[in-house]
Amino acid sequence: MNNYLDLTITELHDLLLSEKITPKDLVDEAFERIEKSSLNAFITLDKEGAYRRCDELEKNKELMKESLLYGIPIAIKDNINTKGVRTTCASHMLENFVPVEDAFVMNKVNDAGMIMIGKANMDEFAMGSTSQTSYFGTPKNPWDLSRIAGGSSGGSASCVAGGLCPIALGSDTGGSIRQPSSYCGLVGMKPTYGRISRRGLIAFASSLDQIGSMTRNVYENALVLNALVGHDELDLTSSKHETEDFTRFIGKDIQGLKIAVPNYFMSDIVDAEIKEKVLETIELLKRNGATVDYIDIEHLEHAVTLYQIIAMGEASSNLARFDGIRFGYSCENPTSVDDLYSRSRAEGFGKEVKRRIMVGSYLLSGDYATEYYTKALQIRNHMKKSFDQAFQKYDLIIGPTTTTCAYPLGEGVDDPRKTFLDDVLVIPVNMAGLPGVNVPIGFNHTHMPIGLHIIGNRFEEAKMYQLASFIEKELQLDLKVKEGNHE
Repeated sequence: MNNYLDLTITELHDLLLSEKITPKDLVDEAFERIEKSSLNAFITLDKEGAYRRCDELEKNKELMKESLLYGIPIAIKDNINTKGVRTTCASHMLENFVPVEDAFVMNKVNDAGMIMIGKANMDEFAMGSTSQTSYFGTPKNPWDLSRIAGGSSGGSASCVAGGLCPIALGSDTGGSIRQPSSYCGLVGMKPTYGRISRRGLIAFASSLDQIGSMTRNVYENALVLNALVGHDELDLTSSKHETEDFTRFIGKDIQGLKIAVPNYFMSDIVDAEIKEKVLETIELLKRNGATVDYIDIEHLEHAVTLYQIIAMGEASSNLARFDGIRFGYSCENPTSVDDLYSRSRAEGFGKEVKRRIMVGSYLLSGDYATEYYTKALQIRNHMKKSFDQAFQKYDLIIGPTTTTCAYPLGEGVDDPRKTFLDDVLVIPVNMAGLPGVNVPIGFNHTHMPIGLHIIGNRFEEAKMYQLASFIEKELQLDLKVKEGNHE
């Protein structure tokens, strides 16, 4: 094996341009690594499609000159529709579902010349923070196979950190890109709500869901965002914001940047080692000309409760379509329509998904909709306004991405509240429709990655990449998993 996939995307592009390698060489290596891996990062591989794509790209050398992402293997989270390739949402309910059309984002992937190698493992219907609710087993953390990779985009994080491919797409409803990126030592971006079209993303909570990417470094993440943005007139929530070059501030200094740290993000809910690394990073920023102040943002302490109400309510509505009739799992020998509905859903959905549907249905029923859901939306709006006020004075907001580092498999699996508390620091970003990115800043005493969460104002991802790239350059962390860790 040539270990081409350990090179940066820029280095791979130079090799492709000089015709020292071909896209097929990269795809060969990706599948070879996957076959040797014990990470359980993928649910479905698409070898036939990947090699067919290699042949197509070989006939389109002009695209190679235009796109740095030409020929680069990419993993796609298994809740993003892929035409002709099984899309399961890690659920028995959709175990045999094959979409008849691509998600909008897949058109962007193809336009950039990337090659999908497979569908990444995840929490069932993206409901969880550990990927342990997957019907297909739990993806593992390449830094320590006995620990979680995070969730719900755990398979996406696992395959990039484990060197199986350079890029993966995930979805983020309440931290599901940034949290596993923190656990696995990756750069993970959840863009502004609407930046990337959600058409073809199988919905969990429609007002919170957002597609984004996980990469090995900041520059590569910005390149992927360049490729994925753009208005989709068939998605009413798709932004009409002008496209831009998200790499344009990378490498610039941070002199004069005004940065805020919410006090709640540095409270006792955060592990001491994580807090220490964040404080060290804050001192680094101050020494290099940035201003850092501690502030209060209203209702952060209620974020988990708000998320539970809003996300579960929306999930119960979105998942009502899986009734055993139109598509998805259907029970055998139903005795009536009611029996068909109840048994198909009882047998097709896993425990966590059923729990969230039941709670969500309760929250949206009768007077409870006003008492809980409408009230939660009002408080969410107040939180959003509090963020808006902060961004009138500050360029960026930072804090820890997670309260702990990746923990052992099986821990808290029967504690439904823990799955929400894992995301307590990242949920507010989805509530306010803001962009957030994780950047690695070090390791704890067991050498598990620690991440910094950078939050920007809407449509200011380029400024976030500026700070993230500065931190990355200054820290010069070795983020390559030791050989054999993931095999």
